[in-house]
Amino acid sequence: MAGFVPLFASELVDSYARTYQLNHPRTEVRSADIRSLDPKAIMKQMGVRRGELDLIAGGPPCQGFSINAPVRSVLDQRNHLFKEYLRFVDAFQPRAVLIENVPGLVSFEHGATLHAILHALAELGYGADVHILGAAYYGVPQMRWRTIIIGLRGKTVPSYAFPEPVRHAPIRPNFTTTFDGKMLVKMPTAATASPFTTVQQAISDLPPLACGERGALLKHYATPPSCDYQRWVRIGSNGVSNHEASKLSAINLERLNYIQPGGNWTDIPERLLPMGMTLARKSDHTQRYGRPRPDGLASTILTKCDPHWGAYFHYAQNRSYTVREAARLQSFPDHFLFTGTMAEQFAQVGNAVPPLLAEAVGLTIKNVLNEGS
Repeated sequence: MAGFVPLFASELVDSYARTYQLNHPRTEVRSADIRSLDPKAIMKQMGVRRGELDLIAGGPPCQGFSINAPVRSVLDQRNHLFKEYLRFVDAFQPRAVLIENVPGLVSFEHGATLHAILHALAELGYGADVHILGAAYYGVPQMRWRTIIIGLRGKTVPSYAFPEPVRHAPIRPNFTTTFDGKMLVKMPTAATASPFTTVQQAISDLPPLACGERGALLKHYATPPSCDYQRWVRIGSNGVSNHEASKLSAINLERLNYIQPGGNWTDIPERLLPMGMTLARKSDHTQRYGRPRPDGLASTILTKCDPHWGAYFHYAQNRSYTVREAARLQSFPDHFLFTGTMAEQFAQVGNAVPPLLAEAVGLTIKNVLNEGS
């Protein structure tokens, strides 16, 4: 979406790789353990010389990489995976590198892991910097934060390599926001007037479904697009796919009857609560068994849209989200199709970086690279 052309992708899980290949037919996709791949052979196959590639982007697990990690052994596979990412960076020497991770990376091991990552990039000749970005500030209708590390070969990363927020949104960090005395979170300024995208704006045009209803694989839109987000997300689409409602248990359906938009588990009678939640404080687990307000943001989309773990009930229909609704709340365009079982599709959506956030980062990286070309 930012104008980069993906040449090669590596993915361990077959069904995830099939989804990526389906949506990127011109990209060489390998479904394999990255430790088995030879970057020099891939470079030769792609016809790319060392130093010629613009960008290597990925989300390698980083928590096991710190020299101060509690368990440092060959058995900690997380150690190897980040080193594999660096192996590709070392071989290709791209002009830029992009690493994404969870906000907790900043405080993990009191910052030692992040220091180790920045030091490792410096040893390979990359100036690097880090910020935490709120997806809702970039038009994503969801409370989601991501840690973004950008490295540039042979130069310091300018502040404008990270995108400035273009929306205001009612989100607050609940994690460490500073690193080495520097504020990491990019916040909107008073001049940022554009409002956030709401849940209703994101999914109200999708066809209604009863709980457990599957229907046709490709469905018609329920209404014409009612906002810019719906107009944008439909570009290139010929209908609604991946839109099938999961079945809910009888007790979840009964619980749902007590929950209004903006409500959560505290609205459920105690006799219907899961045993472990009868002792919870009303201020705890505020997203569980939640229905979002239609004029609000969705809670973070996880790898399972299970009501026990978040506000995943539809705001107006007595069911949980479909894969397409979760994808809409992640800012995937409707032409992007998901393969595999429904559980695998939900996992793909939940593990993803929201495309609108990725586009914002990609555009700023591209602008920085164009300055030096």
